[in-house]
This record gives sequence, C-alpha cells and structure tokens, in this order.
Amino acid sequence: MGSKAKKSWREKLADDKDLPKVCEVRAGRGIRSGEGRMVIAAPREVDALMKQVPKGRVVTINELRAALARKHQADFACPITTGIFSWIAAHAAAEDEAEGKKRITPFWRTLKMGGEVNPKYPGGVKQITQRLRAEGHKIIAKGRRMLVVDYEKILFTKLR
Repeated sequence: MGSKAKKSWREKLADDKDLPKVCEVRAGRGIRSGEGRMVIAAPREVDALMKQVPKGRVVTINELRAALARKHQADFACPITTGIFSWIAAHAAAEDEAEGKKRITPFWRTLKMGGEVNPKYPGGVKQITQRLRAEGHKIIAKGRRMLVVDYEKILFTKLR
C-alpha cells in the first residue's frame, strides 16, 4: 500500500474529471431541482464565476447555478456539485492566501440560499462575517445562521 500524498485544494480545483457534462434528467429521478437538461459544471467554472463578484456585492449559489445553466444551454445546474465546487474554490483561495497571494477568489461573497453565510467556508462564520462587514455589509444572526441583511439589493447578477 503506497501512501498517496493528499491533493491540495488547488489540485482538486484543477481536476475537471471530464466535466462539464450536460445530461437529461427525467422527473422522479431523485433530483429535487427539476427535470430537463442539467449541467454538472467543472470546478474551475464555478471558481471563475465566484471571481467575478466585485467588492460590495454578493452572489448566492443559485446565481452561480443560473449562470452555469445559461452558459451550457441547460435548464438548470446541479445544486450538489455547484455547492461542492464552490467549497473547493473557497479552500483553494485560502491556500493561495496562506501562501501570500493577494488576488484570491473572494469566496466570502458567495452565500447560501436566503443570504446565509456559508459556515463550511475557510475561517468559518466568524472570519467570513468579519470580511463581509469590512466590505460594508450588515450581518444578523437568525438562530445559528448568519444572514447578510437585504442581500437581494446587492446581488451581483451579471455573471458571464
């Protein structure tokens, strides 16, 4: 048994695994997001969209999914892989930042549905809310969840 070195987040981000792929989804196939043509994007495509979000603006996973669907002429983008790939992009950015890079993917600007800060991103809720507040956003606690106030008004929707 050879011990394989663990892949860095950057390596995971660069591994396209034969993606993107567009497939046909029929109703009742266990995918709650819909039926029709579904795109499973490549990790780097998700990262590229996250990089477009300017300071002072935010995006949700749903905006990323809509942009991916448009790009691939699909009806929708897979919610699971889009979420996983945004998480990989966030960790790759944290790796870059730890190595002293200044221009990294601004993962803290990518929110979950409903404007929720993603607690699984590097630094956790505490660091992400600090970054968002530093960019002028107001954040409130709702139970355990942290939400960006009026995020709909600052949504960045010009993703290409």
